[in-house]
Amino acid sequence: MKGVADFTLIKRILRYVIPYKVTFFVALFLTISLGGLSLARPILIMIAVDDYIVPADLDGLGRITILLVVLLVLEAFVQFVQSYMANWLGQTVIKDLRVEVFKHISKFRLKFFDNSPVGTLITRVISDIETIANVFSEGLLIIMGDLLKIVLVVAYMFFENWQLALFSLGTIPLLIISANVFRNGIKSAFERVRAEVSNINTFVQERIVGMSLVKLFNKEEEEAANFEKINDLHRAAHIKSIWYFSIFLPFVEILTAISTALMIYWGAGLVMDGELVMGEKVTPGILFAYILFINMLFRPIRQLADKFNTLQMGMVASDRVFKLLDTTDHIEDSGSISDEELDGEIKFKNVWFAYNDESWVLKNVSFEVEAGKSVAIVGATGAGKTSIVNILCRYYEFQKGDITLDGLDLRDYKIKDIRSNVGLVLQDVFLFSDTIHNNITLNDPSITREQVIEAAKTVGAHRFIDRLEGGYDYEVMERGNLLSVGQRQLISFIRAYVYNPKILILDEATSSIDVQSEEMIQAATAKLTEGRTSIIIAHRLSTIRNVDKIIVLDHGEIIEQGNHDELLKKEGYYYKLFKHQFSSLNE
Repeated sequence: MKGVADFTLIKRILRYVIPYKVTFFVALFLTISLGGLSLARPILIMIAVDDYIVPADLDGLGRITILLVVLLVLEAFVQFVQSYMANWLGQTVIKDLRVEVFKHISKFRLKFFDNSPVGTLITRVISDIETIANVFSEGLLIIMGDLLKIVLVVAYMFFENWQLALFSLGTIPLLIISANVFRNGIKSAFERVRAEVSNINTFVQERIVGMSLVKLFNKEEEEAANFEKINDLHRAAHIKSIWYFSIFLPFVEILTAISTALMIYWGAGLVMDGELVMGEKVTPGILFAYILFINMLFRPIRQLADKFNTLQMGMVASDRVFKLLDTTDHIEDSGSISDEELDGEIKFKNVWFAYNDESWVLKNVSFEVEAGKSVAIVGATGAGKTSIVNILCRYYEFQKGDITLDGLDLRDYKIKDIRSNVGLVLQDVFLFSDTIHNNITLNDPSITREQVIEAAKTVGAHRFIDRLEGGYDYEVMERGNLLSVGQRQLISFIRAYVYNPKILILDEATSSIDVQSEEMIQAATAKLTEGRTSIIIAHRLSTIRNVDKIIVLDHGEIIEQGNHDELLKKEGYYYKLFKHQFSSLNE
């Protein structure tokens, strides 16, 4: 079953070769040619010994020596071209495969990323796919060439002298058995190696990203000890594979030496005694040729095991990559409506949503936001505020109820069109390791520098950006670590502004910034929300006094709705939240 599974994987990998089939077949032809060229060398040496060295024909020896040199130069050239084309093919195939995997991952619903370590995904996209390249450069084509060489050598040996051939191949069964044992053992070892590589990537990625937390709680030594344990497992997996190599390779050398020694002992005796084999004398040239044939047989068989390891590693890696490609954890995008200009009317009707099974986060939620109006959603942590945003943007799929945009079912719209009409500003702003300009435009060429600057002036961030070295070309580094929380938040507001969304969502957008930055953002928010449907998830109740409607959530249910003054008059849940927050501020 394993062999069938490997063959299935190879067939699937070869599908990526179809656009480059000319290169593949040329490389394959050159691989076959190398097998024939390598066979010619022992034959020419046999002729040189018998026809020119023994008779002392210097002129003939000179001619055949030149022929041998030409043959070696030709073989070297063919080997160079074959190696270059095989490696080019491997790198080109994995480029296409890597792009496909990345695009596939980007389509996953957010729930997939909730359950999948980032380090594991990085391993799939980078390390595992790089290993697949070796299937072409060092695995599949080389194996085919070595197999061809073995077939040609064995066929010629039997053609020339079948008795000598049988004697020469006496240890081959032992070699084949040991190679098979080695193959089975090394596959399991390499599977363990790939798993441990993934574990190391995950651990390192998480600890480096969370290094500030590690330092804050003085966990450097403890995390170093944890890493040492993981590294020990990685080392043990590699040592197991090394152990197989350390046994197999010397064993092959011993078998080669035994076969060569037996051939020299028996063949030299036949040469000296002048005995006939198959009616012909065994000449010195034939003896030389068969000694070379033995080495030509054992070397590719030994290398076959080595190259098979490369193939096995490629199979293990490709199995992981294809499992990821076969994962269909996507939000179903069956919508047919493509509307780039929504009015922005939103309605939730009896909506139920759970991240897992029926652990409901939202329960029978119903509300309406008129086009161009603003609504604030408030409630304690875990009340379900952000979940409303997640299902509206179709990051997650709701289970029951109806959501409509401009009176049409949310699922009838193409996901791309929904998200192109929504501007989202989160509490935890993510910035790429790039310039401020590119983080604002997200490399959209249709957004000009003038538009970015105008948006920054509107938001009130132009002054601080202009003071940075390079201004809008300032590199913010990974996650924008060279900027303050407030500065990152302002950049996210500029980003939302330049994309000119019809629906604006502010998810706790001012909860982590200082008072000065909040004042700037409040002024920008007034302009940003003008003429747009706005949903504001608020922690600071002072920021939502002027919205058209406030929705109060508690444990996934709407318990109050109304504007600021109406809810205060009710003296209900919102009143208690407001009173508690302002009494805390005054203390």
